Amino acid sequence: MSKQNNLNNHGWIILNKPINISSARAVNIIKKFFNVKKAGHAGTLDPLASGVLPVAINTATKTIPYLVNTEKTYRFVVKWGEQTETDDTEGEIINKSDFRPLEQNIKKILKYFTGKIEQKPPRFSALKINGKRAYKLARNKDEFEISSRVVKVLDLKLLKCIDNNLAEFEVTCEKGFYIRSLARDISLKLGTFGHVYALERTKVGRFHIKDAFPLETLEKLVHSAPAGKMAEDFLLPLDYVLDDIPALNVSDEEAKMFCHGQAINNKISNDYIPIGSDVLVKNRDKSLGIAVFFEESLKPKKVFSNFIY
Repeated sequence: MSKQNNLNNHGWIILNKPINISSARAVNIIKKFFNVKKAGHAGTLDPLASGVLPVAINTATKTIPYLVNTEKTYRFVVKWGEQTETDDTEGEIINKSDFRPLEQNIKKILKYFTGKIEQKPPRFSALKINGKRAYKLARNKDEFEISSRVVKVLDLKLLKCIDNNLAEFEVTCEKGFYIRSLARDISLKLGTFGHVYALERTKVGRFHIKDAFPLETLEKLVHSAPAGKMAEDFLLPLDYVLDDIPALNVSDEEAKMFCHGQAINNKISNDYIPIGSDVLVKNRDKSLGIAVFFEESLKPKKVFSNFIY
């Protein structure tokens, strides 16, 4: 494969991850495509799930924590009548039911799964139980308990009943939410069993499925693009995920101080931003990094090294 040397490019790629590969594997493919040494993703998608996987390239990896906690939207299909050990199509069937819910009854119970709700994560999940991953314990048939926790659903709707066995939903939720648990719990509330039959993530913060690149498209574009064109063709700026953080432009001298890890004098009114909050530091509209606002200074928290003077 012909590679471009893109080690000096920094930003976000919106990948439309295909099914049957892990998020980590998808990131490794991106690294190979673009010949970059450092990359990471925000918000893991299971191998059986497709859709939006934001991938940070080089210095943009420093902004990943600001995207992980953002809200996400999924479309998913539930197959009624079968509960699997993994709550998706990968696991063995452990319970069956001949009962199939009616559309009006499905719509009626959705109110119980909106707002702040208690949810028990699937046994086959990456959560740690006494230092071990739950899915490893489950595969070994070990006995263990997973505690319920409070999660938040911002919106949940039934899109359509595909047929007697399948129904499609859309949900917008906050961090720590499991679609497989939602499918399981909706089914039980309706008096039947069910599991996730198909799952696609359509939105992560500002990243939307309509703007996402499939892997095969990226590969073709990499081969056809002139050297050095990756940034303008594929990458969004590294501060794209920092739109909720107040920004402050500083002078050249202050920029030098900040990029060398030195605090700079406070220039923000206490009425503008609370003390202890993050501030995006910029110079000539270039993002230099993130600082913490204190009463008399802005102290560097994350410096984007590619902009060091």
